[in-house]
Amino acid sequence: MERLGTGIGWRPEIADAVEEMPGIEWVEAVAENVCPAHLPESLLRLRRRGVTVVPHGVSLGLGGADRPDEDRLTALAERAQALGSPLVTEHIAFVRAGGVLTASPRLEAGHLLPVPRTRDALDVLCENVRIAQEALPVPLAVENIAALLAWPAEELTEGQFLYELADRTGVRLLIDVANLHTNHVNRGEDPARALAELPLEALAYVHVAGGFERDGVWHDSHAHPVPRPVLDILTDLASRVAPPGVLLERDENFPEPAELERELVAIGTAVESGRTAARRAADPAPTSGPGQAPGAGGRGAPGPDPRPAGGTEPARQRLALAQTSLLSALVAGTPAPEGFDRVRIGVQARSLAAKRADVVAKVAPELPVLLGEGYRTAFLAYAQSHPMTGGYRQDALEFAESLLLAGRPRNAGVRRELREWWLDRSGPAPRSRRPAVRVARAAQRVLLRR
Repeated sequence: MERLGTGIGWRPEIADAVEEMPGIEWVEAVAENVCPAHLPESLLRLRRRGVTVVPHGVSLGLGGADRPDEDRLTALAERAQALGSPLVTEHIAFVRAGGVLTASPRLEAGHLLPVPRTRDALDVLCENVRIAQEALPVPLAVENIAALLAWPAEELTEGQFLYELADRTGVRLLIDVANLHTNHVNRGEDPARALAELPLEALAYVHVAGGFERDGVWHDSHAHPVPRPVLDILTDLASRVAPPGVLLERDENFPEPAELERELVAIGTAVESGRTAARRAADPAPTSGPGQAPGAGGRGAPGPDPRPAGGTEPARQRLALAQTSLLSALVAGTPAPEGFDRVRIGVQARSLAAKRADVVAKVAPELPVLLGEGYRTAFLAYAQSHPMTGGYRQDALEFAESLLLAGRPRNAGVRRELREWWLDRSGPAPRSRRPAVRVARAAQRVLLRR
């Protein structure tokens, strides 16, 4: 893997600061937030300076029971080509469930949810990764995620699961050390053991981010400073392998540029501490990690693909039922599946609803302005009985529609403004300002609702 160096997550809110930061060799942009035909000027300027830009996908759902969506793969490929990227990255997660495999309504999580570490899930994930690799013009790297809850009766540790994935597909790994810390706090998993079991020769780069702990649960917020335990895990990783790149993630609650620069310095110090520890190691000879075959080489090509003789369809069916049952409990209020911690299910459900409220407020900023302090309470009440079935923009429209159908808000003036907002955005094109056209469309909506 080529060296990337020191990087930071590019976000529009800190674009100017990122351009001026010393020592930034590469950036990562959320793929879904970038339009290939209209790239942000900031990214174009960075590219002209020789700064590498990597698109980081969040919606592919490679860990889901369905095969990857062709349109989403095409979109990810287009972004890689437009940015001249050396690779693209995604997550080992599922983000939606239901649909044809379960003959049930499609549900959207709006969040990255953990994949069960089972043979079924591994078989499906390996096939999905292979499909993605064939569709993408550059290598793919996949990221371990943070989780608030654990699947019951898992068959593999995280390190074993990732090792087999890389071994069977040749996919590269994006290791998030903050997520290893999250899983340590929330699931009791030892970060050192995970690192010892990983195929570190497959490492593409490393994520570092902050979070916070509340009531014994660690929340991977990407909105807080990087804590010491995360830096310690980074040092441990760097003592085992020289990471090709290390990137600081920050998604909201952005501090002053000087604070971000201090965090980048702390990250560099943690990596150097690991390298120093490696140099001091008594045995300079290469060794094999736990579960790694002696002499295992790089991951440029996939190993044998031990898929079941009957294909992955039975595994997909079982995985689909399990993931739909969990997601339904999280977003539709159905009972928690057997074996899950009901308290953690509740924590995750509230976290998902809160994230929905936050993201809807960003994609439809007029809603919190119109509804004022009542926006969040109203949206959380709506989320309890209305699972998300489409994207966040559709969610915003359906939320507004539910309020209007219930005769809310009670203030007639605000309700009128909300209705105008909804009508302007719920059709295939913005409403005409000509009275005759507006009357015709209004009449058509009334007839359709009867």
